Amino acid sequence: MSSGFSPHWAELLAEAVSRPGTILEAYSRFHGYSLGNQLAAIFQCRMRSLSPGPIATLQRWNDLGRKVKVGEKALALCMPVTVRGRDDDGTAPAGGPGNPARVKTIFIWKPRWFVLEQTEGAPLSDKVEIPDWEAERALATLNVRRIPFALVDGNIQGYAEGRSVAVSPIADQPARTLFHELGHICLGHTDRRDSDGADLPRTLVEAEAEAVALLCVEALGLPGVESSRGYIQWWYGNRQPLPEQSAQRIFKAADTILRAGRGDAERPAVVRGAA
Repeated sequence: MSSGFSPHWAELLAEAVSRPGTILEAYSRFHGYSLGNQLAAIFQCRMRSLSPGPIATLQRWNDLGRKVKVGEKALALCMPVTVRGRDDDGTAPAGGPGNPARVKTIFIWKPRWFVLEQTEGAPLSDKVEIPDWEAERALATLNVRRIPFALVDGNIQGYAEGRSVAVSPIADQPARTLFHELGHICLGHTDRRDSDGADLPRTLVEAEAEAVALLCVEALGLPGVESSRGYIQWWYGNRQPLPEQSAQRIFKAADTILRAGRGDAERPAVVRGAA
């Protein structure tokens, strides 16, 4: 049942951003999973000419009265695995008083999921209900305050300060602007005490935030996708992939924002909080 699917997150992000409609299709079909895993699933379906549809493990399909067809290969999603750390000599601590076992979480691709087309049996509806996304619910869940826009520069559409955001009342694409500023906050750009990207150059900081905005607006079918692509290219260059660490952070931030607006932010994300 091995799938051999193990992409880099930077490659997954670049592919999604460059193919219009991919993010929306992935979100509409697999929104119950993290955004990174949604895209991983949709790409594997395309690679195998499978119709995207409900996705579940073999055991779950059995519970639903359906069987996975003979010869079908599972789709791989990225999952957290807890492993025990090792001492300098390569042995794992036994644990116990005075010698606690060290554990850490790693992320690996596991082939355990099948789409509806790969199964047979009792009829099953292919209809997918997508929860509504609400901006004010997202702000409350993320503990972000909306403040009045107080700049006179007409070229600035919005800004973020600490855990506050402001969007210009005449912003051309207010939803995209809000996602961009929330991206800055969720990426840690506005809080240098707790930020993986505190020392990043502004070109990368802006590209990261706009990539978050792009993922969110396309997932929700909102306007601004092409503007986001142009913004990223202007700041970071055309056809230049973002770094792997940035891609991981972008998926995590976008997933956090989407979950917060759906009201299911308490559910743990699967891939580094993002996939």
